[in-house]
This record gives sequence, C-alpha cells and structure tokens, in this order.
Amino acid sequence: MQQSNDGEQIPSHIAIIMDGNGRWAKRRGLPRTMGHRQGAKAVEPIIRRCLELGVSSLSLYAFSTENWSRPASEVDAIMSLLREMLHSADQYRRENVRLRVIGDRSALAPDLLREIESAERESAGRTGMTVNMAINYGGREELARAARLLAEQVKDGTLFPEEIGEKQVAAALYTAGQPELDLLIRPSGEKRISNFLLWQCAYAEFVFMDILWPDFTPADLDAAIEEYRRRHRRFGGI
Repeated sequence: MQQSNDGEQIPSHIAIIMDGNGRWAKRRGLPRTMGHRQGAKAVEPIIRRCLELGVSSLSLYAFSTENWSRPASEVDAIMSLLREMLHSADQYRRENVRLRVIGDRSALAPDLLREIESAERESAGRTGMTVNMAINYGGREELARAARLLAEQVKDGTLFPEEIGEKQVAAALYTAGQPELDLLIRPSGEKRISNFLLWQCAYAEFVFMDILWPDFTPADLDAAIEEYRRRHRRFGGI
C-alpha cells in the first residue's frame, strides 16, 4: 500500500478478474464473442485510471488454463482479441507502462508468442506501472512451476532445501520483484478467485461487485478502492 499525491492510501498492486463478458452479451441477445470484444474495450480506461492514481502493478486475468474447455470458436475469438491488445500495447509508451504476460506460454500459438515477446521487449525499459496480462494462467500451475524452478536450483547445487522459504518461493513466481497484492476485484457477482494469484492473495483484500466486466468503469474502480480504504488490514495482528 502507498500514498497517492493527495495523501490517500492506495493499493500498490491491484488484480482484477475480468468476468461477465458472456453474460453481458447474452442479456443483449448478442454472441458471446461480442461480450469479449466489449470487455477488451474496458481495459484501457482502467489502466489509465490506475496510472492516474499511482498504482505500481495491475494484474488482469484475461484467459485461464481452464478456459480452453470453452467452444473453439470462442477461444479463437478471445485469442484474436488478445493479439489486437498486444499489438496496440505501444500506445502506453508515453505513460511509461511496462507490459508483462504471465502464464504458461507452451500452449500458445507462435504468432501470439511473437506478439507477446515484441510487446514485452518494447516496454522492458519502462519504469512506471507494470501491467501483468494473465494469459493461459493458473495459480496452481504457477506454484508447480515455482516448485520445479526451486528443485532445479537444488539439483544444480545453488540452493539447499533448508534455505527454501517464503522469499525463495515468491522469487520463483511470475510476479517476482513486484509489490505484494493489496486488492483483488471481481466484477460479475461471482464470489470466488478462480485459481488466480493463489500465493499472492494471502493477505489481499477482496472486493466482489455485481457489475459485469464490460460495464466496469474507472468510477467502479474508485468505488472498489474506497471499500479497500475502509478495511482494517491486521496481517494476523490485532
């Protein structure tokens, strides 16, 4: 947590589960793909609002490891939207935004991988806010990956088992080097975290909102942060 320019407490790291695209479309008699497209449009205003507030990291849940079970046409549409978003990521050059894609890249198409690598390379030197776009991400997969990385270090003799603690696990996660997660927001009315940032959520505050993601605005973000400010975070203390 940190202070904004006006002295208000703001979360250093915010995560958002961008949920409700399909229901948004269904309520309007539209194809689910139209809901995803509208949801993609909601991303930029939220990024810009976080920049205005001075948030250090913003993690957005775009596509989970479980989402592959959806109809192929819907998955293809989501992947096309992700390509478009990555291709246009350079628009944040002036705002000094660094883009990182977190998740298992092994199942992604080669052209999408090229877009990811290009966007990350172009923004690597930026020192402002970091945007983590979670694509083919699963919290359990992230922890299994961290365990493999630590096991390799033990195998190589660069780490002893008794040295493994929270610090070492955190350093093996996709979000290594970023601030602790302060606030997780889930629009859509659902009240679960759906395998997102399981380790990072340990002491995060959760705000669940009944609005669907395509309708989520900077004003809704402000309302979630205001709710966060009213919480008393004890971290196990009194």
